[in-house]
Amino acid sequence: MPAPAHRHALRRLLSGVAVLLLCCLLGWTPRAHAGIASAPGANLEVSLVTYGPGETYWERFGHDAIELRDSVSGEEVTFNYGVFDFDESGFLLHFAAGRMHYMMDAAPSEVDQQYYASVGRSVTRQRLAFTPSQAADLRDFLLWNLRPENVRYPYDYYINNCATRVRDALDKALGGTLKRQLEARAGGMTYRQQTARLMSNEAWLMLILDLGLGPYADQPLNAWQESFLPMVLQSESSHVQVSDGMGGTRPLVQAEQLLSPNRLVPPPDRAPDLRLPLALAGLVFAVLLVLSARTAPTVHALLASLYLVLAGLVGLALLVLWTLTTHHSAWANANLLLFNPLAFVLLRAVWRARRGVAPSRLAQVVMTIQLLSALLAIGLHLLPGIVQQNQPWLLFALPCWLALAWTSRKPSK
Repeated sequence: MPAPAHRHALRRLLSGVAVLLLCCLLGWTPRAHAGIASAPGANLEVSLVTYGPGETYWERFGHDAIELRDSVSGEEVTFNYGVFDFDESGFLLHFAAGRMHYMMDAAPSEVDQQYYASVGRSVTRQRLAFTPSQAADLRDFLLWNLRPENVRYPYDYYINNCATRVRDALDKALGGTLKRQLEARAGGMTYRQQTARLMSNEAWLMLILDLGLGPYADQPLNAWQESFLPMVLQSESSHVQVSDGMGGTRPLVQAEQLLSPNRLVPPPDRAPDLRLPLALAGLVFAVLLVLSARTAPTVHALLASLYLVLAGLVGLALLVLWTLTTHHSAWANANLLLFNPLAFVLLRAVWRARRGVAPSRLAQVVMTIQLLSALLAIGLHLLPGIVQQNQPWLLFALPCWLALAWTSRKPSK
């Protein structure tokens, strides 16, 4: 979800690896790589570079990178974990199944930063208080990670993305200090809330994601977990203290510099409340179903069929996500009680009602099961503890199902 680089980054990575291998065979290293690769830790400056959200949906979560600078040669290189390739064999199938693979990339800092600045995204550099040995360890790990056999990793939107990889690399070099302190701090939002907040400019996509997220997305987060977002990692790093080597502590972030300001519309600070809009939409649709059943049976049949087809398709999608993919954030989705493939069985009943024919026994049983499922969904939501925050969809679906049940029992004459 945090913004991946474009396909040209993959070509740049592969060409860079080829150049490095050729240089090793020839016994020399170009100046562009000599400083960072061979500099002593005392000469290395470590920075966290954060890029603000972009306009495209996959850029809405922002991006970040680790920058290493050789204070002697002046070389600056950024390492990031956000590279993928649409042309990779089976990419879309792997994406659908939740088995995506992303890659690490390295490039001169100026190249990356100029790109993000040119498209209006903010660029912020935080210089970090790393000791020489920590800086050297981080550099060695990043170069090891950049090897062809290590460069790929299994991507997960929330727990293994380009921001968590940067976070984990920094924490590894810091000896676990970052994780210990961030785990002790409460997060501000859940996965669901952060997703809705950042996707709010794409209303339909935001609704689809909210509908597809299960209870996993509603667990309370600490700052370590919530730093799956680059902007959160940026802000939370400012609260971290590290050893100063003399028995005291000092801030991890030694200096913060805004290299390029944001020129895009920023995302809202809070997630939009979907309860009222979806409740009104469900109520309006239910009223239309009831009125059309009395005055325009064909219109009623069309409206009811539209709802049932969409409910059935949504149910199939939720079932596939739960049983056939590794998208664990979509598992055990209580919205399956509101939208499920049984809706297809009721299609014939709404057209029978148009002709004044009572629903079949099967349709009556299915409708009863659906109403009981909706009541079960409400009951699950009222249970104590961590439950799925699907109130908006409860408020939308319940009046629709009640209207369908009523009109199927009272067919038009």
